[in-house]
Amino acid sequence: GESAPVVLPVAMPFTELAGASAAAKALAPTACTTIEEVGSTGVGALTLGFLALAVTTVVMVAKAASADSERRKYYFCCTFICGVATFSYFAMLSGQGWTAIAGCRQFFYARYVDWFITMPLIILTLGLVAGQDFVTLAAVVGADMLMIVALYMGAVSVVTTVKWFWFLFAIAMFLPVVYSLARTFRETVITRKDPEMIELYGKIAWLTIIMWSFYPIVWLFSEGFASFSVSFEVVAYTIMDIISKCVFSFMIVSAHDYLGSPAQAQTQSREYV
Repeated sequence: GESAPVVLPVAMPFTELAGASAAAKALAPTACTTIEEVGSTGVGALTLGFLALAVTTVVMVAKAASADSERRKYYFCCTFICGVATFSYFAMLSGQGWTAIAGCRQFFYARYVDWFITMPLIILTLGLVAGQDFVTLAAVVGADMLMIVALYMGAVSVVTTVKWFWFLFAIAMFLPVVYSLARTFRETVITRKDPEMIELYGKIAWLTIIMWSFYPIVWLFSEGFASFSVSFEVVAYTIMDIISKCVFSFMIVSAHDYLGSPAQAQTQSREYV
């Protein structure tokens, strides 16, 4: 509260430009007397998420330790995908990593830090399986990171119009990511002529696309319209996180025997020809 007089004179011209100074003041989270916080169901989900991710992280570390250098890179990716998410869930479970947003609603920004790191790592893993080139991989990761930034900015927007513009920007970044995973990466993995890797890619890519498509939908009704309770939002995100990270990681483990080197796969395919 004390810093408000200092901040407002600076912020005023910008909020007036947005035609929103009145709305900004009316909806300012600092004005909240009560905040809609996560309930016992949500806390249960956070606990389950934390445990599932922590166990998967330990398993991935063990797999990485015993694997050869070619397979190890897949397990390293899975270790950090689940490890970073474990940190995020620990923070949320400990009552950290959140703030109040417009509408006096509890908002876990720890989640966005997690996604900003883990979603690119999931794309990297898919790229490794597909044998995708670095430039395409970097472009898809970049689009994905911009999507997370846009969703975060939308979530903390006080002005409704601004919020929905950010949501549209996020969807605009999400579509090329989905296209790349469904088409570009898939076309690349087919050129490897390795049926096991093609099958593995198909499984983990569709798992990722389907799960990731639910994130904007949950966002729409929680951070967006605030129709879902904070607990329901937490439960929904937890289920999606467990499937898109833990299940994803174990699907990689299940294909352990086929995680050979791309170079080896290509030389074999040339021999068959």
